Amino acid sequence: MNDAMSINVDGSPGLMGRVGQKLCAAKERANKAVCLLDARMRLLTAEPEKGAVTAEYAVVLVAATAFAAVLIAIVKSDVVKTLLTGLIKKALSVG
Repeated sequence: MNDAMSINVDGSPGLMGRVGQKLCAAKERANKAVCLLDARMRLLTAEPEKGAVTAEYAVVLVAATAFAAVLIAIVKSDVVKTLLTGLIKKALSVG
C-alpha cells in the first residue's frame, strides 16, 4: 500500500487522506477507550473483598482482647505477683 497522501490543489487532503485522518482519529479514540477500560478493570480487581478485610480486623481485635484478658488474669494471680515482687526486689538490691 502506498503511504503517500494525495493533496488537492487548494492544499486540503484528498479522499484517501481524509479517510486516513479519520482512521487515525478512530484508532486514537479506541486506544484511549481500551486504556480507560483497563484502568477500570484493574481498579475493580485490586480490592474485591473490602468487606472481608473489615471482618478480619474484627476477629483479630476480639482475639487480641481475649489474649489481653488472659494475661491480666495471669498477672493478677498470687503466684505471679510473688514472682514479680521478688524479681523487682532482687533487681533493686544491687549492692
